[in-house]
Amino acid sequence: MWGYDFDPGSNVVDVYVRYLRAKVGAARIETVRGVGYRMVP
Repeated sequence: MWGYDFDPGSNVVDVYVRYLRAKVGAARIETVRGVGYRMVP
């Protein structure tokens, strides 16, 4: 998904997940430790 020049120390994914949680509700997006995030129905 990200190019080879992407900085892994960047927090761009965290920022967008926070934005989505504010839009759809914090309970709808779940953190899966060691994997990422997932939407909960």
